[in-house]
Amino acid sequence: MQMKIQDVPEEYRPHIPVGADPKWRYMWRVGPRPLETRFKELNSDPVVPEGFPEWADTMDGWGSMMISTVEVVAEMAGIGFGLSKDSFTSLMQQGPHVLAPTGSDLSRHGKEGIVFAGYHYDLNFLTIHGRSRFPGLYIWLRNGQKVEVRVPIGCLLIQAGKQLEWLTGGDCRSGMHEVVVTTRTLAAIEAARQAGKSLWRVSSTVFGHIASDAILQPLGHFAKSPLAQNYPPICAGDFVELELAAINLKGKQDGVLNLENGNCEQQTVG
Repeated sequence: MQMKIQDVPEEYRPHIPVGADPKWRYMWRVGPRPLETRFKELNSDPVVPEGFPEWADTMDGWGSMMISTVEVVAEMAGIGFGLSKDSFTSLMQQGPHVLAPTGSDLSRHGKEGIVFAGYHYDLNFLTIHGRSRFPGLYIWLRNGQKVEVRVPIGCLLIQAGKQLEWLTGGDCRSGMHEVVVTTRTLAAIEAARQAGKSLWRVSSTVFGHIASDAILQPLGHFAKSPLAQNYPPICAGDFVELELAAINLKGKQDGVLNLENGNCEQQTVG
């Protein structure tokens, strides 16, 4: 990733985080899970915190509505890409979708340049966000230009993840983005302070996933793309675990992946 950042023109270059992201995030698994799966950890039951009797209903309610929105967009994308309507949604069934409400305390970390989420892409299929209370999200267009995101009131933001890039053989790229305190963030902080409002930057994010035991590979006509060779068949669960290991969120396993014909079995290296 550091090498990729160096390729970005200086005027569009992302901020470099110093230390861990100063944000809080709770991960709540949304929707039904498969009865049989090789990826039990990715599909385990969510943890319910004590003292919040309405927690599960609230999280499941909002999470389900967000996933339903992702499914509608996925159907539209299937049609728009010249695939069948259910090309993507059929692979999403019983996926390890996650509702991840995220909070950042701007009363403590409200200094210009502080990075709440460093330059990265999302490893999942589609990510959907509610409108945050404070600005600070930036994305990079395909031409490399850095753009501030402004979500209108009453609207949701959807970003392409790496799994969608895989399924389209690189035609639809996973979007690079970051969250950082800017001058606009500082202005919003001061306005909230004057109005006596909370200085927590809260975003409601849902990560829509392809089912762990499904195969990631270019679909339909995307399989004939010159770039398709860069996206060999791989089990979605294996893909997620490799991505998590790459960012130190999961221990690396001793083994190699058998990618021939989309085989989802792990092979141990002696």
